[in-house]
Amino acid sequence: MANNTDNVKSIAWLIGKWESTEATASFPSMQPMPYKEELVFTHVGQPMLNFSFHAWNPQTGKPLHKESGFLRVKPGTNEVAFMCAQNLGIVEIEEGSLNEEHSQVDLESRAIGRMSFATEPHTTKISRKFKLLKGDTLEQTVFMSTTKHHELTPHLYAVYKKINE
Repeated sequence: MANNTDNVKSIAWLIGKWESTEATASFPSMQPMPYKEELVFTHVGQPMLNFSFHAWNPQTGKPLHKESGFLRVKPGTNEVAFMCAQNLGIVEIEEGSLNEEHSQVDLESRAIGRMSFATEPHTTKISRKFKLLKGDTLEQTVFMSTTKHHELTPHLYAVYKKINE
């Protein structure tokens, strides 16, 4: 049986602190908006990575959203699961695949839960991709559909530089 380090070896390229150099949120119901974001992926000896994301307005410093959770690889496969809780009242489970050759993780929501008083329109589907562009440059794209906009639509695009291990 693989040890806990072996279970995360294929996604170890994500480990570290990343800060956005470029980031834009957009959706049909909003004006495109630049934001700043910090991603932190850590490994604490369990067979998964822990993560936390937080975003803020680059002009005012006002916090926008926070997310935390886990990224797990199914042992012996290229299957991955991304489990995430957001301060906006959403909990997601996304599953997908890892392309080790291209240092890329592709995910799609399998379950989305929300608190009873979450703001409408409600998110109904999410598609997310992490791709290592170079050793110190990471790209994340997020597509989303809602109860008002039914097709997966570009929502977030960000490029990050690794600022430490």
